[in-house]
Amino acid sequence: MRKAGALGAAAIFLVAAALVGAMVGAADLNPLATAAALADKIPFVHLHSGLSPLDKAVLFQIRLPRVVLGVLVGALLAMAGAGYQGVFRNPLVDSGLLGASAGAGLGATLAIVYLGGSPDAIPAAAFIGSLAGVAAAYLAFAATTARGALSGAGGGGTATLLLAGIAVGSFLTAVQTFVLQRSTQDAQAVYSWLLGSLSAATWQQVTSVLPYAAISTVIVLLHGRHLDVLAVGDEEARALGMRPAAVRGIVVAACALAAASAVAVSGLIGFVGIVVPHVARRLAGPSYQIVLPLSLLIGGGFLVLADTLARTVLSPAELPIGVVTALVGAPAFVWILRGTRTAGP
Repeated sequence: MRKAGALGAAAIFLVAAALVGAMVGAADLNPLATAAALADKIPFVHLHSGLSPLDKAVLFQIRLPRVVLGVLVGALLAMAGAGYQGVFRNPLVDSGLLGASAGAGLGATLAIVYLGGSPDAIPAAAFIGSLAGVAAAYLAFAATTARGALSGAGGGGTATLLLAGIAVGSFLTAVQTFVLQRSTQDAQAVYSWLLGSLSAATWQQVTSVLPYAAISTVIVLLHGRHLDVLAVGDEEARALGMRPAAVRGIVVAACALAAASAVAVSGLIGFVGIVVPHVARRLAGPSYQIVLPLSLLIGGGFLVLADTLARTVLSPAELPIGVVTALVGAPAFVWILRGTRTAGP
């Protein structure tokens, strides 16, 4: 009952956040007329909104794509964070620790510096860079494991993979810094991308993210029970017929795909992948069968609200969305950690 109530509350939160994102902005749209225009798009519902053609263009061509893209990005980042935390059995892990963020940053930097910052090249380069970063971390982990096995010293395990990801991320960040030092005139564009933004959201971006979002989401959600078993221990998982290494590989790959598709269209946005899964656990308990879908819903709503704040607090100027998530997420994370320590033994 608690889990069903948490999912219902999260779904209501997501819908409410989306409505706020669609109604609030620089253009003053009538809230009731906006709600009627949105309801008119529901099959078999016909309502006259009274919005002018210009207001409809603002709503359906500017605000709504941004809201939908914000839902997708927030949901994917939160789900990826929860998945990584399940794989590593560590609540402080997110996609950035496996080289995904550093790879995306390097890919975007190369596209901005050497390809002129093409709107099509930057997302593609960030996507490829993010996946390449995770792949490099896995190759480093595999090499370390193979060497340890040959020497009889072991060397496998999630801690080794995590350390490999940190090492690869540091290397990619160093390469990015080197590229920027040789092209300082592009530094502002690079840093703007690194801080994250949904200002260029279009329906084309939404449709480009959807296939990756659907594939990664289905895979991760189907492995919620497996992550619950892994939380007990590898030996217990093997006793139940599971292959822990294979499960971890599948979940990490799916989470990498989710995070890569998200950062490709939004830039780097921090704290969503760490804070949101903690909130989900506080609401419904530690089971990943509920934490994963709950993280999806809360993450989507949280990022839409953060983006709404980013584009309105200094209107007509915009704050980078990464700044807003950090300002909100960092204190929330400290509060969550304090509550966890207080509740602990």
